[in-house]
Amino acid sequence: MASPYHFRPMTPADLPLVKQWLALPHVREWWGDPAEQYALVSGDLDEPAMDQFIVATDASDLGYIQCYDLTAWNSGFGVQPEGTRGVDLFIGEPDMMAGGHGSALIRAFVDDRLAQGAPRIVTDPDPANARAIRAYEKAGFRKMGMVDTPDGPALLMARDA
Repeated sequence: MASPYHFRPMTPADLPLVKQWLALPHVREWWGDPAEQYALVSGDLDEPAMDQFIVATDASDLGYIQCYDLTAWNSGFGVQPEGTRGVDLFIGEPDMMAGGHGSALIRAFVDDRLAQGAPRIVTDPDPANARAIRAYEKAGFRKMGMVDTPDGPALLMARDA
């Protein structure tokens, strides 16, 4: 069965929507200062190590996902298999927060990346973000342990091919 989610490469035309989402309380709670995050997200459009997508259904756009090569910035993730990619995401549309969309879209996105040859996908939610941790676990990720990141302590989670 085909996934109801589509992952459209983000373009500069998507930046106003992403900026709007970053300012919403449920996104700001975990992503932090909207202006700072917008500068990072918009600045990464031309970053070769970062792939950015708008998550959509046939009906509408609903969120943002970034998939990146592990670099010096996230060396706190420890030794990972060559070709491991990291992911971060948020559901921007508040009415899409319930109903299992998070775990389902994570699973669809990660299934595709693993099928394309990535040996492992990692993520690092805030350990207090129980909703995100639950969604990643439902999508097949396992807890690997606590890590220190430039943003503070995080729970490293991984899903292998």
